[in-house]
Amino acid sequence: MGLKLSLLARRPLALLLLPLAGPVCADYPAPELVTVTASREPRPLGELAASLSVVSGEELLQSAAVHVSEALAGQAGVWINRGNGQEHLTAIRSPVLTGAGSCGAFAVVKDGVPVRATGFCNVNQLFDVNTEQAARIEVLKGPAPVLYGSDAQHGVINVLSGDPLANTGNLTFELGPSDYRRVKLNQGAVNGSHAFGIAVNGTGDGGFKRDSGFDQQKMTGRHDYLGADISVRTLLSVNNLNQETAGYVYGRGAYKDAARKRENPNPEAFRDSRSVRLQSRFELSGEGGDLWVLTPYARYTDMAFLMHFLPGTPLEENGQRSLGLQSAYVGDLSNALTATLGFDLEATDAWLRQSQEEGFSVFPAGRQYDYRVNALVAALFGSFDYELSDVSRATFGARHQILRYRYDNRMRDGDTGEDGSVCISSFTGAEGCRYSRPADRRDLFENTSVEFGLVHEFSPVLLGVAKMARGYRAPQATELYRLQNGQRRADLDAESIDSVEFGLRGGGGTLQFDLVTFYQEKKDVVFQSSDRLNLSDGATRHYGFEYDLRWQLPRNWRLAFTGTLARHRYTADVTAPGSNDLIETAGNDIDTAPRRLFAVRLGWEPSQSTQAELAWDHTGAYFTDIENRYRYDGHELLTLRLRQQLSERATVGVRVRNLANVDYAERADFSRLGGGERYFIGEPRSVYVDLSLAL
Repeated sequence: MGLKLSLLARRPLALLLLPLAGPVCADYPAPELVTVTASREPRPLGELAASLSVVSGEELLQSAAVHVSEALAGQAGVWINRGNGQEHLTAIRSPVLTGAGSCGAFAVVKDGVPVRATGFCNVNQLFDVNTEQAARIEVLKGPAPVLYGSDAQHGVINVLSGDPLANTGNLTFELGPSDYRRVKLNQGAVNGSHAFGIAVNGTGDGGFKRDSGFDQQKMTGRHDYLGADISVRTLLSVNNLNQETAGYVYGRGAYKDAARKRENPNPEAFRDSRSVRLQSRFELSGEGGDLWVLTPYARYTDMAFLMHFLPGTPLEENGQRSLGLQSAYVGDLSNALTATLGFDLEATDAWLRQSQEEGFSVFPAGRQYDYRVNALVAALFGSFDYELSDVSRATFGARHQILRYRYDNRMRDGDTGEDGSVCISSFTGAEGCRYSRPADRRDLFENTSVEFGLVHEFSPVLLGVAKMARGYRAPQATELYRLQNGQRRADLDAESIDSVEFGLRGGGGTLQFDLVTFYQEKKDVVFQSSDRLNLSDGATRHYGFEYDLRWQLPRNWRLAFTGTLARHRYTADVTAPGSNDLIETAGNDIDTAPRRLFAVRLGWEPSQSTQAELAWDHTGAYFTDIENRYRYDGHELLTLRLRQQLSERATVGVRVRNLANVDYAERADFSRLGGGERYFIGEPRSVYVDLSLAL
């Protein structure tokens, strides 16, 4: 099927992304890029109407990221906003989303299986994934509603494990400032039809801020079995994080004050998180090339953290256990039509408690929430690829998903204290606690999503892509059952998103490019006010242009320009929960939504044993509140990376972050409750050294 398309249309995309793996050869043909994120089987990207960024294993090795934001820096349309320690917030063709409304907007998956259960995500959940030893990271930009359903409204981050057959074994030691140290071990083995691999790392960081730092351990074990007609890939992931969290520093421009850079207003804050995941992918080849795929999985998470960003710094404890099954059948229905059909099932048992030691005003002491939620997800999907001609291919897909919650409140209903006492506001004299608990209830959300794509080869070196999609995000458990300010019930609909994008990709010889323009509209949006109230029934618009340009220059130099020009705006006014007071947001920029994100990478490889790269990252100005009264001016960062092979077994690396030693904020925010403008202050110039030994 589609011989000309598969050989010619794939080639420009492979040329485009080849620089990610090292120097580009100017001669045709180039190896084709195969992706597993945009489908449930390995597929050449040239066959897919998808916008995809790839961070290769070589890039991950070169960056040696202390935080996942460093690994994904410079990817067009992607911004990981670092908090303190290993915390983060995510943006993919979106603003940085916060609060309950941010959960479910991005699917974070490990080898195709979501890290957290549907309806129970955590905005920081990338710290539950071993990105430090991944084979590569694929980022699918824009809605991916057919394969990933509710949790892929703005995109997918897929962290892929390494092939045991390619794992020759290595041991790496790293040192850095503030007592930073990390050890990484990779080892693989083969025994007949079986291959085994293990990747383990442990990190300790004393923390740049006072009374901060973290200790983290991650392990990924993989077993592959390859038989005549069946193959099995089993993955075990174990992760532990113990973090002493530094809170926001308050005051306009505090990040520029040298005397305040190490300040930590919340020395008592912490985060402890544990997670275990087990998944097995069974692939069975049928007659005529048909493929059957079954992936059962099990997950467990347990986390406790002090919410330093809320008045009274309450303690949240939560956990979840889930079992699930992904399935897919891939087969040819005719010479021109290929189908991917499947169903997904998932059952989750989750719980959450929130409490604080001392009460004041509308924030009561003792338990504030204590509930359990059982959830069941069932979905059917189908995706069809149709070859229109030798140079054109159309895709169509649809998914119907049902999500059922059963909520059990283990406290008094309503907005009282744990003992039934009534809270009195010290500011207004109004009655009612900030936190409100609905009565036991059941909720059902049933949604259908669709997508359509077109891929056309204009020439052997130019490919055009168009895609339209309607996706959704079902309400998360915390939005439904963690109410505020006298709410008795959250009558929420699923957020919907309508998206369209057009792209041109290609290149030949020494130049490769990827140009994409996108437009998205969302309805029934849940977001957060400057008073940290969950607002609903919002509407937003997102549009922009992404570019990725790469040149292979003479004498083994290479140059890459990537970036995003985008606008993210509210298109409707909203009211606060339990109130008729209108909050005028229509026409405003969404907070933490830079209009410009640019990056330049200049690399040099004078020999096979020496690599150097200078990276420049520009973050544009953005508003920090929904009323657009406060803003952060943006910043620019330089990073230098050097790597030298000393012998056949030993390689040393040096990297310098914030080379120009600029004053900047990793994250700028505004909270009316906390005292106004606040920042996670960026660290000054930092030097890291690593030594890697082949085993």
